[in-house]
Amino acid sequence: MIKLFSDFNAEAVVLAAGDFPQHPFPLQLLQEARRVVCCDGAAAAFVSRMQRAPWRIVGDGDSLPQRLKEQYAEALTIVAEQETNDLTKATLFLERQGIRRIAYLGATGKREDHALGNISLLVDYAQRGLEVRMLTDYGIFIPCRGTTRCQAPVGTQVSIFAFGATQLRSEGLRYALHDLTNWWQGTLNEVTASDFTIHADGCYLIYAAYAAGER
Repeated sequence: MIKLFSDFNAEAVVLAAGDFPQHPFPLQLLQEARRVVCCDGAAAAFVSRMQRAPWRIVGDGDSLPQRLKEQYAEALTIVAEQETNDLTKATLFLERQGIRRIAYLGATGKREDHALGNISLLVDYAQRGLEVRMLTDYGIFIPCRGTTRCQAPVGTQVSIFAFGATQLRSEGLRYALHDLTNWWQGTLNEVTASDFTIHADGCYLIYAAYAAGER
């Protein structure tokens, strides 16, 4: 059972260089995290707004000010290759440390192409055996496979995005799922029971929006 808005004990938080968290859920997670890995472009905002040092800074170094490179030299890991983005560089760094439960913040906002790329990467990370979630200022993305049972308040707005998944069906949602051939087809659904279940053959993303009063 996945509790959509709680019950995730992240071992590390990766902060990307999109919109800095404002909503209480991701902001509290960032404040309480013992291990915060900043993608290099996010380090300046993290230091300025949180008034603390990141645990690690990981990336290609192209958007990290020289003063921070010098100040946090011992925490800095430069990965020069350009085949992956900084979010993946940070993820692979954590995987090498044996860390498998990861929350991503600041991965949306600003450029939409970066946001879409970052969201889709969650499925890749899950296929590596990592347990990951992405929190934005509006909701949470969770990559899933096969049958997933979730707990959320009745009325929670959810969307399902298929990544090659077939045989999709559901219980506890207002609109029954079917095989999805385009991303929009699984959007704008709603939880109608104390928990809901999704069945599928393959991978998909669950997005759950925070309640309107929580924004």
